[in-house]
Amino acid sequence: MNLLGIDVGTTSLKAVCFRDNGERLHEVNLDYTLSTEGDRVEFDPAEYVRIAKKAIEEIRSVCTVDAISIDTQGETMILTDENGNPTMPAIVWLDNRATKEAEEIAEKFGLETLYRTTGQAECTGGWPCCKVLWVQRNLPEAWKKTKKIFLLEDWLLWALSGEFVTEPTIQSSSLYLDITKEDWWDEMLEYIGIDRSYLPAIHPAGTKIGLFDGIPVVTGALDQIAGAVGVGVVDGSVVSEMTGTIMAICAVTESIPPFDPDSKIPCHLHALKGKYVSLLWSSTAGMALKWFRNGFAKDLSFRELDELAAKVPAGCEGLTMLPHLCGSTMPVYNPDARGTFWGMTLAHGVGHFARSILEAVAFTLKDDLECIGAKCDEIRITGGGASSPLWAQIKADVTGLKLCTLKEKESACLGTAILAGVGVGIYASVEEACQRLVKTEKVYAPQGTDYCAAYRQYKKLDRLLNDPKNVIQEKAE
Repeated sequence: MNLLGIDVGTTSLKAVCFRDNGERLHEVNLDYTLSTEGDRVEFDPAEYVRIAKKAIEEIRSVCTVDAISIDTQGETMILTDENGNPTMPAIVWLDNRATKEAEEIAEKFGLETLYRTTGQAECTGGWPCCKVLWVQRNLPEAWKKTKKIFLLEDWLLWALSGEFVTEPTIQSSSLYLDITKEDWWDEMLEYIGIDRSYLPAIHPAGTKIGLFDGIPVVTGALDQIAGAVGVGVVDGSVVSEMTGTIMAICAVTESIPPFDPDSKIPCHLHALKGKYVSLLWSSTAGMALKWFRNGFAKDLSFRELDELAAKVPAGCEGLTMLPHLCGSTMPVYNPDARGTFWGMTLAHGVGHFARSILEAVAFTLKDDLECIGAKCDEIRITGGGASSPLWAQIKADVTGLKLCTLKEKESACLGTAILAGVGVGIYASVEEACQRLVKTEKVYAPQGTDYCAAYRQYKKLDRLLNDPKNVIQEKAE
């Protein structure tokens, strides 16, 4: 049987059809442009549907499709009347118009209650809960017509199957789902002035919910969760790490981690019943290396930078870099943090600076894993950073863990295809499907290179320059 996994990102859609043994049959990529004005980011809901159906049509022109599932970005919200006709443009997850409403909700419930109930460690204008309040107050005519509240995955499931349904992972950051019960949080619904009739029926990820042109349609997952499934992160023994523009880490946990008022690390529901994931990210990872190359080594390719960095000993002969070019997010949240090169001497050249960036991102990875107490045996890496053998080896040596690249690069599409297969009974479980379909490619084992002193220096410098208390004290003086 052939399984279609559709991954709907912020500005592009990818659709990949796989055989049930994991073989890739065909791929379609379609781009689109969002409408932006100030802090508003919108898109035409009908265009999401048109693009998704176009991708399905293109796939079916090449191969048969026996089941479809969809993963999407979180927090993008579509409001419609009782018949599913949009009452306004989709409010994209990047939209931050509802900051005042977010402040009110945080004041009303408190961050600890919000975290313990929804898993979200902060309250921002991007959460659908805050957007609902904003629409009520600022677009009363649109709200008067609104009878259904969709997130993007829900909207596409409705468009394909006609069923008003959702699944828990996409709702984790809605701020009106109680992730401990996997049910709507009635206290929050009452506060924002809606009842359950506005919201879809909740089904587990990987549930067949209807048909599209005779093809079974199956609930998918939040894109980050689908990506975790696609690389086989189904228990605590394996963590996923993606180094692209940013660095993102996904680690499975059996329960919601304790509340930490100084942490912004969210806890989301996994596609597997009864499991959660901690999602961590750093604002600059590959972006830091690209910034350095574009500004100071334009004539060198990334491969040539790697070659120079490989000639430099571990620890960069005392040069330490902090990669906070856009502030720090995790494990320390400090938007005022700044990037730093420390310990420069006349002996340091381009290779030292390039390697110091590679090491800094690896140190951030280690710091993040220590922060959440991850007890994993293996890290599965994706993104552009995974194409650098040097960077992968540095991460393996710094963390002391085995790192593996994946044969299938479109991990979110594979994860969603796995959910489609579970939904139609091809696989008995997500775990069984991952064992069969997820294949590692290259393995980087720790080689015993000692980074202890360099990591201690990184941590010392990070505490000195990145501790928000120091920034606050400096501003006071």
